[in-house]
Amino acid sequence: MRHLPTRTTRTSGRTVIGALAAGLLCAAGATAPAVADSPTTAPAAAISPQSDNGLALTPPMGFNNWNSTHCRAEFNEAMVKGIADIFVEKGLKEAGYQYVNLDDCWAKPQRNADGKLEADPVRFPNGIKAVADYVHSKGLKLGIYTSAGTKTCDSVGLPGALGHEYSDAQQFADWGVDYLKYDNCNNQGVDAKKRYTTMREALEATGRPIVYSICEWGQNKPWEWAADVGNLWRTTGDISDSWGSMLSIMKQNLPLAAAAGPGHWNDPDMLEVGNGGMTDTEYRTHFSMWSVMAAPLLIGSDLRKATPETFEILSNREVIAVDQDPLGKQGAVVSSTGGRWVVAKEMEDGSRVVALFNETGSAQRISTTAKEVGLPEADAYTTRDLWQHTTYNTAGGISATVPAHGTVLLRVAADSKWAAYPPAVELGLNGSPLVEAGRSAPLTTTVTDLGRTPAKSVSATLTGPSGWQIEALSPTGTDAVPTGRALTTRWQVTPPAGTATGTYDLKLSAQYRSPTGTHVRSSVPFQAHVVVAPPAGNSYLSDLPQLSASNGWGPVEKDTSNGESKAGDGNPMTIGGTVFAKGLGVHADSAVEFYTGGACSAVTAQVGVDDETGTNGTVSFEIWADGTKVASTGVLTNAMAAQPITADVSGAQVVRLVVTDGGDGINYDHADWANLRIGC
Repeated sequence: MRHLPTRTTRTSGRTVIGALAAGLLCAAGATAPAVADSPTTAPAAAISPQSDNGLALTPPMGFNNWNSTHCRAEFNEAMVKGIADIFVEKGLKEAGYQYVNLDDCWAKPQRNADGKLEADPVRFPNGIKAVADYVHSKGLKLGIYTSAGTKTCDSVGLPGALGHEYSDAQQFADWGVDYLKYDNCNNQGVDAKKRYTTMREALEATGRPIVYSICEWGQNKPWEWAADVGNLWRTTGDISDSWGSMLSIMKQNLPLAAAAGPGHWNDPDMLEVGNGGMTDTEYRTHFSMWSVMAAPLLIGSDLRKATPETFEILSNREVIAVDQDPLGKQGAVVSSTGGRWVVAKEMEDGSRVVALFNETGSAQRISTTAKEVGLPEADAYTTRDLWQHTTYNTAGGISATVPAHGTVLLRVAADSKWAAYPPAVELGLNGSPLVEAGRSAPLTTTVTDLGRTPAKSVSATLTGPSGWQIEALSPTGTDAVPTGRALTTRWQVTPPAGTATGTYDLKLSAQYRSPTGTHVRSSVPFQAHVVVAPPAGNSYLSDLPQLSASNGWGPVEKDTSNGESKAGDGNPMTIGGTVFAKGLGVHADSAVEFYTGGACSAVTAQVGVDDETGTNGTVSFEIWADGTKVASTGVLTNAMAAQPITADVSGAQVVRLVVTDGGDGINYDHADWANLRIGC
């Protein structure tokens, strides 16, 4: 699926048509294919479940160009060959990446006189077989793309495979293709199982081993049937390079763990790591959670322009080993209270990989135990931090203070050699890191021993930006911290007068040594927010500074609808034919926070799905006060007029405005907080 079907495409007069609908309109005016395979003459084949074809026994790893290039001219033979070169030169091949996959726009607009597909002569002057030969010469494999419809998903509408399955499959095999991504546009309403099964039979008839990737966007619940058809299947609409999109897709994919296994995988879409729309912390979360979910790892960034940080994330072999574990278990949710997620994945060697994932916009303590993640009872355990590449012992507690939007990824095992490692300690923060310029705020830090052995000569330091005053009000060190106990230090933090509102980095660090003399240094970053109290009286929230914001597509817009791409590309907010001048335009899943400092009483708004989504879109609006939901609308649709919402936020330090997807994914979910006011 292209990005556009999960979005809406703007046309004049505030009329919006999804790319899927646009594709159907194009197909309605298209002529019939020149040559089509006849179902009555299709080769007979003995069909077995696709997951038994011996392919993709671990999730496929490789590259796909779509997220970084779409159909731009830079997608061409030179780029594809260059990616293959980089796989070898940068060690990605050695780390496990195999497939160099072409997405849409590789083909000519029409089939030839024999009904065959041909490569675009400008993009691929030497043809696809020459590209495949080059990729194979590097010890890699080539993937290709087409759609289970009359045309592909690109706006031009290149030839699709519906009615041409056997000839196209044989052509791919003759070219040396090793992987097929089979999309869902312009499908003429033909039953999905039938369309995708026909291509499976066509691929098997070629006799060439070709990994089969079903891309029908989760519309027909492929996790319930596609293991008998393909090696992997998309569970969601397209991902975009934003925190909100990645988060929404992760939440849709996590509950489907039972469907995944060797040869048949849930596919939450390609990686966005390195495309620039998220922070490195968020990209590490993206890579961690895709690995814990045993998802295909298909790089979606242009590796010719990638930063060292991007390569560091993508080539972390300890995290890749989680994804590629032969047992093939997808991680399961242990808990997810208040945006504090614990997801555990069983590994072939009996260990558990535990993701402590922080969905929220501030540092959070996330905890579980060895028993809760499924490990047997033991005197002690080892815990390996897969991003820090360090090993500790623990008495059974698994806990960390996780930065905003961050993930701590641990491999935990009942290990008889636990005493050889230093004790794990948790660095914690108590108190709200919200402070007004020129005024002091109290913070309390803890250094807690989670290990079976004591931590000795323990000391803590807290550092911040230049010019900030950070003063310890209690001891910062102690001779020893026994198992389960903590060094607790009170601090006073003061940003200079005149400090601009915004987010600033602080860091808590600890030093200690193990009973065997190993010296350990540990640190955790977190963010302090310099805030300003809202003005007295009634104010539009779109006129006040945001504490934090995340959005499913594009930025949160002030006083316009959500434009999905860059700031300022929205339209006037319109719900049920009524135009509103003030408010926030968002796209599910979305969360926007405001500092209220305990001085405000009520939030009011008129809310609904923006008219620009046509007849699509379902959302739900929520208002939270200091972590407690105080108002919600239930599911709203485009057919509904603007609905009033009011919430009592008396005494709250932070108000959070949330829009969820209504339970059906984020397609078309433009949502407006119109006439959004707060009384203080």
